[in-house]
Amino acid sequence: MASKRVLVIDDSNTIRRSAEIFLKQGGHEVMLAEDGFDALAKVNDAQPDLIFCDILMPRLDGYQTCAIIKRNEKFADTPVVMLSSKDGVFDKARGRMVGSQEYLTKPFTKDQLLQAVQEFGATNKGAV
Repeated sequence: MASKRVLVIDDSNTIRRSAEIFLKQGGHEVMLAEDGFDALAKVNDAQPDLIFCDILMPRLDGYQTCAIIKRNEKFADTPVVMLSSKDGVFDKARGRMVGSQEYLTKPFTKDQLLQAVQEFGATNKGAV
């Protein structure tokens, strides 16, 4: 599997670090953001192939962050996988409404994270 540029957005340092370790072990390039505002500043520079986004964050939550990213035509096709400690049908539906591809419940495993990258990071951004 080719290396992907992955952005992990989570206000928990523990989650960011474990995601970074798992993804780097999988051979991917990882950028980290601690909240939605931080992410929006980085997404343009980093141009990730895939974004993991926590739902519950201060200032700008994951739904708002995902919606803003998806509204930018440059990133409309960038897959977003929501991360949450809640495993609710409502949360999953709301994630889909703002454009997320998938929903992982925390704590996630290395396999779950790498599987999501393999599944959703395959989109070819050159084909616009």
